[in-house]
Amino acid sequence: MRSAGPAVRQNRPVPVHQITDPDDDRIADYRALTDVELRTRWEPPHGLFIAEGELVLRRALRAGYPARSYLVDAKRIDQLADLDTGDAPVYAATQDVLQRATGFHVHRGVLASFHRRPLPTAAEVLAAARRVVILEDVNNHTNLGAIFRAVAALGVDAVLLSPSCADPLYRRSVRVSMGEVFAVPYAKLDPWPDALAEVQAAGFTVLAMTPAPDAVPIQRLDATQRARSALLLGAEGAGLTRAAMDAADVRVVIPMRRGVDSLNVAAATAVACWELSRDDPW
Repeated sequence: MRSAGPAVRQNRPVPVHQITDPDDDRIADYRALTDVELRTRWEPPHGLFIAEGELVLRRALRAGYPARSYLVDAKRIDQLADLDTGDAPVYAATQDVLQRATGFHVHRGVLASFHRRPLPTAAEVLAAARRVVILEDVNNHTNLGAIFRAVAALGVDAVLLSPSCADPLYRRSVRVSMGEVFAVPYAKLDPWPDALAEVQAAGFTVLAMTPAPDAVPIQRLDATQRARSALLLGAEGAGLTRAAMDAADVRVVIPMRRGVDSLNVAAATAVACWELSRDDPW
C-alpha cells in the first residue's frame, strides 16, 4: 500500500489530464455524487470513497488512505502543487464539466477518490478504547459526520455502528466531519443488538441515551459507570429501539429546560461526550 503525507513538495510539476467530457470514463468515480442510492451501490463495492475539499483530502492522505485520483477545477490546480500525488492521476476540468459530471457545483474546487481500507473488528476497536460511542440506525449522513467530529474532539476513542447505520465515508459525512472520520476508529457491531453483550464483556458499561423522565441524569453517573463507558444513541426522532434499550446497563438522560424534550442526535452526542470526559486530564 502506498503511503502519502499531507503536504510533500514535489520536484516536478503535477502532470494534469484535461477532461472536457463529463461522461469520460476516467472520472467515473465522481459521477452523480448527489445520488445517495447510486453512490451507496457504487462506492463500498468498488472499495472507494470521495473526499471533497483540500483540507479533507489532505487529512485523508495524512491518515494513510491511498489516492485513486484527483479531480480539480482547472483554475485551482495550484492547490495540489505541494502534494506528492504519486501514481494517482490528476484530472482538471471547467466548472461546467465538473457540475455536469458530479451533479452539483463543486465550489471547493477539489475532489479526490481514495481507496478504502479494511475495517477492524469490534473486538479490535474495543481492545484499544476506554470510551466509545455506539450508534443504532443513524442513517442521516450529516448527523453521522457531526457525531464523528464531536467524538474526535471530546475524548471518545471509537465508534461502533449497528449494521443499519449510514456509511461514515460517504462524501457528506466526511465533509461534515471535516475529515475526522479518518481519525476515529470505527467498526460494525453485528448481530444487532445481541453484539452489545460483546461490549459489556469487554468491560464497558452501556449507557442508553433516552429522554425518559425516570432515566439517570448523565451528570449523576458514578465513577464506575464513567470509567469505561459505551454511550448508546439512536436515530433522530425514533431514538433507540426497545431491544437496544433493554440490552443496555443504564438509561441516562441529558436534563432539559423550558419544556424541550430532546436534542438533535449529534448535539446530544457532543453534550454527553463532554460530560463523560470533563474530568479527563488535558
